[in-house]
Amino acid sequence: MKTTATTIVRWIGRVETGLIALLVLAMVVLAGAQILLRNLFDSGLSWADPLLRAMVLWAAMLGALAAARDDKHIGLDLVTHFVHGRARRVLRVVTLLFAAAVSAMMSWYGIGLVQLDVGSGAATAGIPNWLVESIVPVGFGLLALRLALHAFMPARSDAPALAPELP
Repeated sequence: MKTTATTIVRWIGRVETGLIALLVLAMVVLAGAQILLRNLFDSGLSWADPLLRAMVLWAAMLGALAAARDDKHIGLDLVTHFVHGRARRVLRVVTLLFAAAVSAMMSWYGIGLVQLDVGSGAATAGIPNWLVESIVPVGFGLLALRLALHAFMPARSDAPALAPELP
């Protein structure tokens, strides 16, 4: 029987995946349109390049969240090949908590970045820069939370991140 928490977690995962897919699709369409306009009509959309840069930032942060959700985030796992059992679990907790702490610091400093732009009135494609940059503190904050929670959950696999198909 599914619990409410499990249903909510699955729903959040689907929303994250959908947002990433929609964002990547929009980037491909916008970049393609920009290429066609430049090459065929010697024109272009003046706001497209800055918007694409902002979209890449958002896609990267959402992708990092999805990778952490699925335990597929980048990790240096050389030591895990030499330790097993309890030592491996302890190392997993320590590394995930360290990554969570680094992400929390990035979130904290990201708040400062956003605060610098709140009063400036600067905008990218008509979108205030502080709103575009808000993914940095929000994304890293959510990443810190997700990594900290995963530190105390069982690993989805004992296989290294780069070869998840191995037993």
